[in-house]
Amino acid sequence: MNRQDEYRVYYYQNSYTKRIPVLEYIQKIPIKDRGKIAAYITFLRDYGGQLDEPYSRYIRLGVRELRVEFAHNRHRIFYIAVEGKKIILLHAFLKKTPKTPEQEIVRALNNFEDYKINKNLIKYEKET
Repeated sequence: MNRQDEYRVYYYQNSYTKRIPVLEYIQKIPIKDRGKIAAYITFLRDYGGQLDEPYSRYIRLGVRELRVEFAHNRHRIFYIAVEGKKIILLHAFLKKTPKTPEQEIVRALNNFEDYKINKNLIKYEKET
């Protein structure tokens, strides 16, 4: 694939707090889990944000969840794929219940709304 044809992964940055929720989440989890998440994010990028179950699932309003399972941990990363071949990682959490908690979905949707108003507040992390 030509470099200009590739999607890029960006981290949403909150317009008020300037925090980057997904990056903060990843930095707090065990190193082995980070490696698994990095591999899934690369997989997501390589497929242009269009992964099906069991890797990804549509939530609502264009938001999808990347489903990363490692050991007994079920990490979820909400994301959107937008124009310009961008994948924006909006919110992440450790899933502990069978159903995705509504409050986590609402956080992702709120972050998506904030992104739509402040599209320049995203951080690109160069893949290693």
